[in-house]
Amino acid sequence: MKLKFLGAAEEVGRSCIMVEYEGTRIIMDAGVKIGEEDAYPLLEAADIGSIDGVVISHAHLDHSAYLPHMVSNGYSKPIYSTKPTFELVGILVSDYLKISEPKDVSKDAMAKMLGQFKIVEYQKEFRIGSIGVRLLPAGHILGSAMIELTCGGERLLYSGDVNFRNTKLLEAGYTDNLDAGILVMESTYGGNGDTFPSEHATINGMMASIKETLSAGGKVIMPTFGVGRAQEMLLLLDDYMKSGLLPKAPIYMDGMVNKAMGIHRHNVVYCREELKNRILLNDDDPFKSKNFVKVETAKQRRGIISGEEPCIIVTTSGMLTGGPVLKYVKSLAKVPEDKIIFVGYQAEGTLGRELVNGAKEILIDESRVDVKFKVEKYHLSAHADRQQLLQFVSKVKNLKKVFIIHGEKRKSREFREAIGGKYTTEIPMLGQEVTI
Repeated sequence: MKLKFLGAAEEVGRSCIMVEYEGTRIIMDAGVKIGEEDAYPLLEAADIGSIDGVVISHAHLDHSAYLPHMVSNGYSKPIYSTKPTFELVGILVSDYLKISEPKDVSKDAMAKMLGQFKIVEYQKEFRIGSIGVRLLPAGHILGSAMIELTCGGERLLYSGDVNFRNTKLLEAGYTDNLDAGILVMESTYGGNGDTFPSEHATINGMMASIKETLSAGGKVIMPTFGVGRAQEMLLLLDDYMKSGLLPKAPIYMDGMVNKAMGIHRHNVVYCREELKNRILLNDDDPFKSKNFVKVETAKQRRGIISGEEPCIIVTTSGMLTGGPVLKYVKSLAKVPEDKIIFVGYQAEGTLGRELVNGAKEILIDESRVDVKFKVEKYHLSAHADRQQLLQFVSKVKNLKKVFIIHGEKRKSREFREAIGGKYTTEIPMLGQEVTI
């Protein structure tokens, strides 16, 4: 078995791993690292035609956005994923193409790409040539999966992005009877200080902060990933508002959030049992709350920004790399009574990271913007923290080798040290090829 790390090596972004076994070549994930300049996997155009299948762990762009590039450059074989991942890729990647306008993507790439998808269910093994494949629930976002490969007598488990806590939407990631000699795993929050506080305490603190701002007549911007974090936040906000713990105020949904909400509703069978029962048995549909207001026009957005009514704005993108959130930040950053609350990971080099790090001036659309609103961050990540990651490693039977990816250099190194000497551990370099 050969592994080639084409992305997410000593970095967060452009996840892409090539696996070759007995003449079969597959790709696990095909992401783009979104930033000031997008970075693509180190996949040679000449190699694209030789790939027999692509398996996508989940829909986030750092795991899926390179698909139309591959299709435009000759990839014509199947793309495998769960049903929710297929539907979410359709909206996220389409939005990515409109914003980034990559030159190497053909006009018909999106339609071709969607036509190549093959839907697979969790736990059911399928084959791509000589390689057996199985998807296991990852608990990260709707439809997310770990990817298990069987190559003869050797088994490899690729974590993708994982979360081992129950959330408002999803059950915790699968950890029963894991058995693999090789583990390729994320380390987003594998650093020494990456132990998350109690989620209950974190949520209460965040809601108290939101209440403070609304009660003072201010606006709260919540930048989120359109898929996953946005839905978690919306359901939380709705519950707190219905219970009276938050004052009544419009909860505006702007950007990709709106379409993603519909996909979550249509795929509620993939959500946790409690949520399914609320909708299917009690006729209580939190995805259609009266507290939610869709933002569908630029005029409506301008009215929200200029209006005096206190409100909450849940909008994309989560790291301020583009999307409608920049319109809100550009105007509301100057208002001391307003607030921006981050609830997800902020990658190095993003505007979100700048604000979290305390920037007093930022650049948006080549205009300098003074930062006077309050900036807060709460750890409500859809990723596992360091302790969960270590527990996950310990639950994999017959494990011999661990490859640590999808983490900033320091965090990956600290996580390798935390694993200790029980297994052979390696942090692969970008483009590195390994034979096992």
